[in-house]
Amino acid sequence: MNAASQEDIHRLWDELSDFEAHQAEQAAIHLMESLCHLAGAWNATWGGATRLSGECGSDPLRGWRVPAMKLLHPIMPHPDEGPFKEILRLWDQREIDPSFLLPMRGVGTFRTYSFRRELPPEWFESPFYQGHYAAVGTHDSVFVGFPLNPDAESHFGFYSRRTFTDAEIALLAYAMRGIKWFHRKLMLGHGLLMASSPLTPTERRVLQLLLTELSEKQIGGQMGLAASTVHQHVLNIFRKFGVRSRAGLMSLWLNRAG
Repeated sequence: MNAASQEDIHRLWDELSDFEAHQAEQAAIHLMESLCHLAGAWNATWGGATRLSGECGSDPLRGWRVPAMKLLHPIMPHPDEGPFKEILRLWDQREIDPSFLLPMRGVGTFRTYSFRRELPPEWFESPFYQGHYAAVGTHDSVFVGFPLNPDAESHFGFYSRRTFTDAEIALLAYAMRGIKWFHRKLMLGHGLLMASSPLTPTERRVLQLLLTELSEKQIGGQMGLAASTVHQHVLNIFRKFGVRSRAGLMSLWLNRAG
């Protein structure tokens, strides 16, 4: 990677650090948009992966699930029913496609994996690739996996209408390698790192507003909820994160090295 590309990434890291604690979603969008531009990708995703505790038995995916996903550009005309949602459904039902096994290589280590470099030519003729990727214009995909602990990983995916170059893959890896604090923030925001269970969509919205200076009454006003309902959501959030106050909750976000 040349010096100009390195400088672009360093500038992007600085921009990410300027987002407030409650702006993780906006920061993720900025990150994906910027890297799509630098690497020539047309779309990107973020996925928060967690491993269920207990014996995985013969599960080829070793207990891993993807309870949270963010798509940069929705697939029209049905953004909520597109190919990525169907892929997650198949993953959860353990209808195994060879592409599902790529992230299993090197679990627990920082890694990249890609379609054109690691899947056989015949896979690109399969109904799975043709229906879920080729149909929306994706020729190649590159993913970057970042482990946060033995049971939680943050994965970014990038989708191109051509084959990614080695330099572009190196750029994406470099960009993701230096921001452990940001991967952690994204996982926290979905209740996938320190919470006892994932947050509901409403709890996630309440959490984002809790990380601002708004009171519970003001949060209720913004969300169209009674103050008592907001308070119950706040208590649920505190319980899931194992904290007793808003200050304790905020400290999780400020502890970037944790």
